[in-house]
Amino acid sequence: MVYDEKQQAIAAKIDPETVLKNWKDWKWQLRHLVRSIAMFERLLEIRLDDADKEKLEETIQRFPLAITPYYLSLIDTTDYKNDPIFKQAFPSVSELLVGEFEMRDPLHEEKDSPVPWITHRYPDRVLFQVCGICSMYCRHCTRKRKVGDEAATPGRDEIRLGIEYIKKTPSIRDVLLSGGDPFLMADDDIDWILAEIQSIPHVEVIRIGTRTPVVLPYRITDGLLSILKKHHPLWVNTHFNHPREITESARQALGKMADAGIPLGNQTVLLAGVNDSPAIIKKLVHKLVQNRVRPYYLYQCDLAEGLKHFRTPVGKGVEIMENLIGHTSGFAVPNYVIDAPGGGGKIRVMPNYLLSWSTDKVVLRNYEGVITTYQEPEIYENIYKNKEAEISGNLEEAMEYKAVGIAKLLSDLDDTISLIPENTERIQRSNV
Repeated sequence: MVYDEKQQAIAAKIDPETVLKNWKDWKWQLRHLVRSIAMFERLLEIRLDDADKEKLEETIQRFPLAITPYYLSLIDTTDYKNDPIFKQAFPSVSELLVGEFEMRDPLHEEKDSPVPWITHRYPDRVLFQVCGICSMYCRHCTRKRKVGDEAATPGRDEIRLGIEYIKKTPSIRDVLLSGGDPFLMADDDIDWILAEIQSIPHVEVIRIGTRTPVVLPYRITDGLLSILKKHHPLWVNTHFNHPREITESARQALGKMADAGIPLGNQTVLLAGVNDSPAIIKKLVHKLVQNRVRPYYLYQCDLAEGLKHFRTPVGKGVEIMENLIGHTSGFAVPNYVIDAPGGGGKIRVMPNYLLSWSTDKVVLRNYEGVITTYQEPEIYENIYKNKEAEISGNLEEAMEYKAVGIAKLLSDLDDTISLIPENTERIQRSNV
């Protein structure tokens, strides 16, 4: 095994008796999480400003600190205050400045929870928080309300309640396991959960959201992979925010999962001072696809408590997309989304390429600014009109078609002509 000098130095300061052989043991990494400012300073030989320490301690009391020794070793100590790894891992006094529009649960995950640990927002899929533990507490976490809360980890009996809900809800075809980080569970527990969910006839696919390839790549062990391979179709989404996070250890972890036949995706959060640059994001997506990871989402930073200093204008995200679309491979371009406050779900935000349209043509522009037209067909007959239910019945294992939202207004089978918010002033006046 080859270790760089910084990793050797950190390991020696942590435990001189078990220096090199344990660095790549994920459980050793967890046993030696950096949880205090003093330990952070000692391991990296950094002296923080004394004036900031009092506020930083106050920040940690509210939003705890935990960094794996591995991720700690990636920090550039020569300019740590501007280092993207440092900013994601180490607390900032800005976290105590809770903004006017920031919320404890900005995505209404708890309100959209029919049973504990399950969030059911979309018609055919659920979020299942099966673990409340993370190997590192990301400073931009949308679930900061749960960070460090040992009670935020369900036991098997509580997980069974979620599994029963999925069994009783035949519309659910996709289950996303999240947390915390599901890969922080024991192998046997992961195997059990996957087997239980996979046995449900109407569940077609299971996804797992994890940041271990980024902050604890040694968790991707041969034992874990042997379990995951038993439960295909299985997808894994990870969370790289900066190209410097894709180290040799991270590449090995990603390669092992890809070789095990697991499709990999990545969800990046747009963070001020970390990756809010077209050049950074382009380099990141290129390194991801080199490692067989499909860029999936670029998230606008959520309105969770203490994240004001991380948020960028939406215009910055649109600018980044302008620098990706047409400028790199289509499969390397993520969807830029805002996870709408109040449980509205993910809304795609993209540059405007459809400039105008009439009854016979549309006006489009490309990434270069070229404006062109597309001629609509002179004759078009919708052979499926009024046949959605018939079509649905003829599709193998298909669920009955049911349109909602805008799709409902477009449906030929539904007489709804408008979607009207409840309790508007106009409606209240009409009810008087």
